[in-house]
Amino acid sequence: MPIDGYDEELRSEQRYVAGLYERLDAERVRAKERYAAALRGTGGELVDRDAEVRAEAKRMNRLDIADHGLCFGRLDSVSGERRYIGRIGLLDETNDYEPVLIDWRAPAARAFYVATGAHPEDMRRRRQFHTRGRRVLDFTDEVFGRPGDGERGDAALLAAVNAPRGDGMRDIVATIQAEQDDIIRSDHAGVLVVEGGPGTGKTVVALHRVAYLLYTHRDRMERHGVLVIGPNPAFLDHISRVLPSLGETNVVFMTTGDLVGGLHVTAHDEPEVARRKGSLAILEVLAAAVADRQQVPAEPLPIKLADVTVRIDAETAEWAIQEARDTGLPHNDARATFVDVITWVLTERAIARIGKGWLTGADKQAWEHLRAELLDELGDHDAFAAALDQLWPELTPQSLLAGLYESRDRLRAAGADESLWRAQGDAWTVSDVPLLDELVDLLGGIKPDLAAERERQEEAAYAAGVLDLMVAREDLMDDEDHLIASDLLHADELADRFAERDTREVAERAAADRDWTYGHVVVDEAQELSEMDWRVLMRRCPAKSFTVVGDLAQRRSAAGATSWEAVLQPYVPGRWVYRSLTVNYRTPAEIMAVASALLAEFAPGAQPPESVRACGVRPWSRPVDDDELASAIAEFVQDEAGRDGTSVVIGPPGVPGTVPPSETKGLEFDAVLVVDPGRILADGPRGAADLYVALTRATQRLGVLHRDPLPAVLHGLTELETVAGSD
Repeated sequence: MPIDGYDEELRSEQRYVAGLYERLDAERVRAKERYAAALRGTGGELVDRDAEVRAEAKRMNRLDIADHGLCFGRLDSVSGERRYIGRIGLLDETNDYEPVLIDWRAPAARAFYVATGAHPEDMRRRRQFHTRGRRVLDFTDEVFGRPGDGERGDAALLAAVNAPRGDGMRDIVATIQAEQDDIIRSDHAGVLVVEGGPGTGKTVVALHRVAYLLYTHRDRMERHGVLVIGPNPAFLDHISRVLPSLGETNVVFMTTGDLVGGLHVTAHDEPEVARRKGSLAILEVLAAAVADRQQVPAEPLPIKLADVTVRIDAETAEWAIQEARDTGLPHNDARATFVDVITWVLTERAIARIGKGWLTGADKQAWEHLRAELLDELGDHDAFAAALDQLWPELTPQSLLAGLYESRDRLRAAGADESLWRAQGDAWTVSDVPLLDELVDLLGGIKPDLAAERERQEEAAYAAGVLDLMVAREDLMDDEDHLIASDLLHADELADRFAERDTREVAERAAADRDWTYGHVVVDEAQELSEMDWRVLMRRCPAKSFTVVGDLAQRRSAAGATSWEAVLQPYVPGRWVYRSLTVNYRTPAEIMAVASALLAEFAPGAQPPESVRACGVRPWSRPVDDDELASAIAEFVQDEAGRDGTSVVIGPPGVPGTVPPSETKGLEFDAVLVVDPGRILADGPRGAADLYVALTRATQRLGVLHRDPLPAVLHGLTELETVAGSD
């Protein structure tokens, strides 16, 4: 397009986009008015008014979020129709509500992502805008068929992938390619596995799929929310802006270490210990550990009552244990049966001895009176309570698991390997989280605090009094000013109404509730999850609706997945499908050539993704000694500080000024400096996968510093004498 024509077209597009923002502002005003009206609303049920207020608040939030990059492109069909594509949809109220902006998730926008020269989808042109704030700075056209002068089919994509990286992941909604869009819009209702090497956009695809599902299944997804599992907090912070930028907020971001609320992970397991904890075989250990706490006394336990001493012997305890286990209830819930059996045996024995010679079987009233006295005495008997706690204690997941780890005897009794022993039982690791979660179900709840229960009863009694008063005054009050008797079914229900109302968003309530079930779960870096991790996540999503993204070649965890079928088939037989991403949009060809040589060495069957671009800068290496290392790192950091974009220094654990490869999984940087690659390779059985991750984080520049001889597999690096020569 000639320069003059381009400038005029740019001004025209700016005018159109400015008009869209005027509509957005007007809709915001209307939304605020509706929200204010909902807050002032009178009449109707409180629940209905709350729902209306929340709905209007969400609507305002979506409109606010849409302000950035409201419109990012245009489609021109072969018939001359124009469709503008953006973050939300807008309608023209003055023209039969014709769409003036189409939501990117709508079917009418699909061609924006899937049209190619070979399959143009009846489209002539795809135009992508580059915007800042509310201004259209420029645009790039892709013409399907015969391009005009200066027009390229890949110009917009290359502009996006070559742009400097920011602190958080940029959504690429405007540059999603056809193979990615097919996955995003998949209608598969079960588990969708997306595998791809570094830079293929796995994470972006997964997050945009969530936005698409939230759009197409709004009611179900909004009620239950979406859970996103990532490998580390830095990664979650990196991606956390994507979904809000697309207008979606009912999403909970967690690592597997966050799945048990309030737990602080402070330690790390050795690979073999992590493997044992991550295996489903640990379920037998946990069940045995619970059973081990249901004990038979080695010697009879005397319980001294006012008139007689009775004993809890092994035979009685065995009977009570069996009766409690036969209920099928969790440990803490079955305790009531255990206590009932023990109490019945002791009272029968006490009655038989106390009443011998004067209490006849016909005197039922005397029998019952004596039994009641004995029950009251046992209820306040400290020694009896201590005996019950010894034989069938109430347990929390933390107390049981910590006690198991700290005792070699308990580990042997549970059939556990002694490698699980540790001096500080509650020095929790990530591998402990699914075990603690499992124990929540094995143990059940703990009897509520008596003081709290009394407070609840007092609230219910007060509510009952209020109910009587309101019913009595019903004929004296206006219908809109009171709750009629039909609304007040029970006093305890009224007490609940007096309690503080939960006004948190779905995401907040879900994150705080261990028993919350989600409408959909996204698992990123899924190759790192153990069998026990998967068990926890499947429990969180009964519908088994998952988007699973990962790369088996990048697995570093000894407990991680070796195949997707082994992980998923037990839970969703026949309900999971596999898709692969083959194009590397992030890593330039020069860097990928080095990483691919390493991949071929440690995972010869894996196919590296094909890079779509070159950066023109060869990755380099430089030998340094111990005295030079710190200054060489500082020189790299200083040099990168003067450039646009981001950078990172990656090294083995313990090297000052570096972060370990595991903390950079899923992240991307313009420039990466890898320190001591040989030591990364030697750091455990998955050292090669760690080095592969480190080498593939860069989008522009890669350098390597090595104190030991450079590993032969990195022969593709250009050897330099000084870091300054790396440019």
